[in-house]
Formats: sequence, C-alpha cells, structure tokens
Amino acid sequence: MVQAMADSSVNLQLRAWANVENYWDGYWDANKKIKEQIEAAGLTIPFPQRDVHLFNEK
Repeated sequence: MVQAMADSSVNLQLRAWANVENYWDGYWDANKKIKEQIEAAGLTIPFPQRDVHLFNEK
C-alpha cells in the first residue's frame, strides 16, 4: 500500500507473515527483489535536487 506521498518519493509499505526464524532472511530478500523489480520496470529512486545560481555582482 502507499504509506506516504513524501517530498521526493512515494513510500510503499508491505506486510507479510513469517516464522520468527525466517523473519530477517525474508525481510532482506523481499526488499532486494522488490527493488530489482522496480528497476526492471524502468523506475528510479528520486533524489532531491536543488538548482543553485551564483551571480557575480560588482
């Protein structure tokens, strides 16, 4: 589900059930696979950008 519409991202949340002994392996595996699928779809992680204009005033 969409958890939040942040300044430069859409934060998604996924919930799943796992046995305690499998939790961390499943957690890291799911994050890796989700990231790979998002990138395979051509989406990129947005990074905040700022344009800075410098003026030389005499």
